Amino acid sequence: MPFTKIESVDGKGRGVARIQGKVTFVEGAIAGEVVSYSLTKRKPGYNIAKISSLIRESAARVSPRCDSFGVCGGCSMQHIDTATQVSIKQRVLEDNLSRIGKVAPDIIFPAIYGDGWRYRRRARLSARFVRKKGLVLVGFREKGNSFVAELHHCYVIPRKVSEILRPLGNMISSLSIKKEVPQIEMAASDSVIALVIRVMDNLSKDDQRLLATFAKQHSCRIFLQPRGIDSIYLFYPQDQPKNLYYSLPEFNLEIAFSPSHFTQINFAVNRVLVRRAVALLDPQKNDLIADYFCGVGNFSLAIARTGGSVVGYEVNESLVKQAYLNSEINGLDKSVRFITSNLFSDLKNPQDVVNRFDKCLIDPPRDGAENLINNIGTNGPDRIVYVSCNAATLARDSGVLVRQKGYTLKGAGLVNMFPHTSHCEAIAMFEKR
Repeated sequence: MPFTKIESVDGKGRGVARIQGKVTFVEGAIAGEVVSYSLTKRKPGYNIAKISSLIRESAARVSPRCDSFGVCGGCSMQHIDTATQVSIKQRVLEDNLSRIGKVAPDIIFPAIYGDGWRYRRRARLSARFVRKKGLVLVGFREKGNSFVAELHHCYVIPRKVSEILRPLGNMISSLSIKKEVPQIEMAASDSVIALVIRVMDNLSKDDQRLLATFAKQHSCRIFLQPRGIDSIYLFYPQDQPKNLYYSLPEFNLEIAFSPSHFTQINFAVNRVLVRRAVALLDPQKNDLIADYFCGVGNFSLAIARTGGSVVGYEVNESLVKQAYLNSEINGLDKSVRFITSNLFSDLKNPQDVVNRFDKCLIDPPRDGAENLINNIGTNGPDRIVYVSCNAATLARDSGVLVRQKGYTLKGAGLVNMFPHTSHCEAIAMFEKR
């Protein structure tokens, strides 16, 4: 059996080795280990392999907590200790900035991270009727295919949600439309669990009774989604509020959101992230500050609480309405306003949308903020804080800001929003030269 030494770990959590001069990604291997392996895929530019046996084990290797690790696609790094996970992702961030953006930060910010377990307050779970088992499985997809992993327990979602996965699958198995329930989205606050069940056919009266009984027994709120995201409605209990809440205690904020709204999935890390972002922006009383891709007001309201006036921009009108509601709930409606705007399309008036602000915060989706960045002029914001969920697009946009728009990358650092996964988030700060 051939063996090799693992040189590093890539952005997907795979060991990287050079075998006969060809890059080979070894699933489940850690830098410094010596492993025997077998090839599973041969590609023109690289190979993929799996470990046959460990010859020399890394000190960073730990026993995965989950019995389904390696089968379930929800986690890819449970076999690596937390500190090493963070250092791997930090290196991925720095490599992207250097290779794609051709930039380097003046300083590396300390990584933001928290507890690696029970952190995930939002999750999109698959549901599938398995004829051979005679039941519906609810969980994450298996690694590398579309099957649903059979989970006995999940340690990254709240305990109460983990405990109802099997009962939830059993309940759906009893529905007349059990084959027409492909997806369940979970959203959890500190006290409420909401399940958004995608239904592709009409529910019978017996189906409705089963759903209501399940919600009552497990103290959760059930929403149904018969069509697109705008069709989501609260099914049971109808006398309960539709909104959930999370808090930012340092800023004395309560943020309301519905299960269909985007929010950060890790509440504890989000609190530290908001604190870091506001500190880097350093809002002053007379500052006019933009919050691009503002969502329900996660950063906008904290900035407004600290100082200055804030204008939030968001393409989703439902999120804008929720952001306004949150500004009223927290007594900040005089300090912040929100505008519905598609920041990916051509900006009709860049001077009004981009170049009139003293400072700005950018928190885009994975595609980044290329169009917004390209519209920054010579009179653009003096300071930019960029919160990213994709190191590659952050690096691309950083390159434009530094090499074309006259900014300095003062600092950048990892935000470990998704422990035990290869998902890499970051925060960076830019100042005009």
